Amino acid sequence: MATDREAKRMARLEAKARKREDKARRKDEKVARRAAKRANRKPSVLAQEFWNLPNMLTLARILVIPLFVWLLYDGDPWYSVLAAALFTVAAITDVVDGFLARRWNLITVTGKLLDPLADKLIVAAALVMMVRLGRVPAAIVITLLSREFIVNGLRQVAASEGLVIAAGQEGKWKTALQLVAIVALCVHYTHPVFLLVDWYPINFNLVGKVLLYLSTGFSVWSAGTYFNAFLNRLGQRNTEDAKSA
Repeated sequence: MATDREAKRMARLEAKARKREDKARRKDEKVARRAAKRANRKPSVLAQEFWNLPNMLTLARILVIPLFVWLLYDGDPWYSVLAAALFTVAAITDVVDGFLARRWNLITVTGKLLDPLADKLIVAAALVMMVRLGRVPAAIVITLLSREFIVNGLRQVAASEGLVIAAGQEGKWKTALQLVAIVALCVHYTHPVFLLVDWYPINFNLVGKVLLYLSTGFSVWSAGTYFNAFLNRLGQRNTEDAKSA
């Protein structure tokens, strides 16, 4: 009898062991199937779009923002020049990535999202640092940043209403003046500059302030023009809907 009980006990233990092995084997097979499925799965459309040169240049503009802020942080004359050079390179890459995207037909959803975001982030970082260093009045920066929020909000509303409103020439002047102004404000100090026939001391802070004030004027003007165009387009659409009804 004792032998029979021992045999039954051993049989139960063997059965449990086989059950554990079968469970472990099924688990390993399930993990292997999932891994194979992930390996064979095609990347998403956004992932496919992301990895191209224009998007990499755009991403680089975002990644250099901490370095740009660090260079400006203490207002050192030499670091200020380096910050100005870095901002200039970032502004150039903005033109280059747009050109390459159009030339190589690489205009993507990711690029449409990242490009304006990168521009606004580095400009906002620069303007905030200018206020921190006392190089420009806070009221000017508040006006410029508020304008961006207002116009972006209008663009989102226009897009939700199916309206496309092109940027006016005054907006392009605003952007150009603002970028040059930020470069001059980054340099800040008086440096000799060769102009035509001789070297002349140039107060870069004064030059930057004048250009930034002009940019602020164009900024307010362009915001008013955009708002007026939005109302006109909305009114035209409502009139057309009323006629068709």
